[in-house]
Amino acid sequence: MAIKTILTEPNKILRQKSLLVKKVNKEIQTLMDDMLETMYAAPGIGLAAIQIGVPKKIIVLDIGRDYEPKKPMYFINPEIVSSSKNKATYEEGCLSVPGQFAEIARSDQCSIKYLDYNGQKKELNAQGLLATCIQHEMDHLKGILFIDYLSKFKKTFIVKKLSKRKKELDRIVV
Repeated sequence: MAIKTILTEPNKILRQKSLLVKKVNKEIQTLMDDMLETMYAAPGIGLAAIQIGVPKKIIVLDIGRDYEPKKPMYFINPEIVSSSKNKATYEEGCLSVPGQFAEIARSDQCSIKYLDYNGQKKELNAQGLLATCIQHEMDHLKGILFIDYLSKFKKTFIVKKLSKRKKELDRIVV
């Protein structure tokens, strides 16, 4: 397993649409293992493959608390089949939008179908934080970031702030 670099906004790759995984094989499983290790190291509770530059419809999650045993979840080609009209608001952050948080309202429940780590078809009814996390990560698969739900002013402010930070990190001081 290996820790990968997480892409940060602004980055064109983050805005790409991810592609279906045609076959779950050892390569895909290794990618998911790397994603999970990267997510834990960040630390985060969810990660989409596109966030490490791989445009495949894969997400990993673990919404357990630090003091709880790890409960990783793997979703390949996830698809929301239904969602509640009721909304739940959580303060969201994102590993690709470091240091930025905003309250985002999403469906409080959703049902998804997907392939698991071994390529088996599964269905899941999610609610609360898990439903929010699934929707957040699935947005990544469509090239959408949580800041896209904010006003144009707030989004522009955040992107400028992140751009400035990137330039500072790219400078070399000798």
